[in-house]
Amino acid sequence: MTISRRINTALRHVPPWLVYVVGAIPAFWFFYLGLTGGLGVEPIKPLEHELGRFTLKLLIVVLAVTPLRKATGVSLIRFRRALGLVAFFYVVIHLLVWLFLDVQIWSQIWKDIVKRPYITIGMVGFVLMLPLAVTSNNLSVRRMSAIAWKRLHWLTYPAVVLGGIHFVMVQKVWEAEPLIYLAVISGLLALRLNLRGKRSAISSG
Repeated sequence: MTISRRINTALRHVPPWLVYVVGAIPAFWFFYLGLTGGLGVEPIKPLEHELGRFTLKLLIVVLAVTPLRKATGVSLIRFRRALGLVAFFYVVIHLLVWLFLDVQIWSQIWKDIVKRPYITIGMVGFVLMLPLAVTSNNLSVRRMSAIAWKRLHWLTYPAVVLGGIHFVMVQKVWEAEPLIYLAVISGLLALRLNLRGKRSAISSG
């Protein structure tokens, strides 16, 4: 038995709900750090950034599921939906921290969304993730055709790209880490588009 088959056999014994439990742990850790001074004397902005960064990491993992399976044979497909929902959980917390702990002034929120491009881009990415989260359940899959459901979930791609751009822009100076994230996202999207192109060519041939 190959290593990938052994890994896949082991993963079959891991329930998808465990992803939600394990995925929530970093959120408690980030808030714990904020409350105990681990994020500095003014923890709100660092807390925002940690939550946003972790969201992007999870979305990158979601993008990597198919290329990983193609490259190594290791399949995380049965966990992809849970990973996407955990990512949405983190982006919601990221947004709530910005709304209630950072800005706080409701009249200022709309002004920031309109006038600050990095916030505009982040909000558009969040809006794109909403239908993905709402339809990430078996009932939606049954009610929608498989093709319609898959096409709707292509919104994952622009949402992740916008998240990467948001991360680059929020730094306000060129830093290596956000650019690396954006490069990884671009590479994974290129791989997925290449794989989809090959499948289309095979089916049409």
